[in-house]
Amino acid sequence: MFGLSELAVILIVVIALILARKGPELARNAGKSARILKAEAQAMKRAEQEEAQARGADTSPRIIQGEAVPGPGAPAPAPERPSADTDGVPPQGSRA
Repeated sequence: MFGLSELAVILIVVIALILARKGPELARNAGKSARILKAEAQAMKRAEQEEAQARGADTSPRIIQGEAVPGPGAPAPAPERPSADTDGVPPQGSRA
């Protein structure tokens, strides 16, 4: 019978024969697909920019007095801690 190494050689030869026939066609189709994808991505970006210009949208961030809004990629704000004078203990006489 065949050993593992002989089967591996036969498999490699079969794959090489298949790629010799279909390889150039597969590479050509992959290149066409990549070009189409790139062109569509550029068209979408251009359309978004034109739409923003048509709306007259300002691309600068909106500033609201007294409110901090993190931008993309910014770390989330830390949770608020109780003030140092109370140490998290409610004032006497209140029901919490």
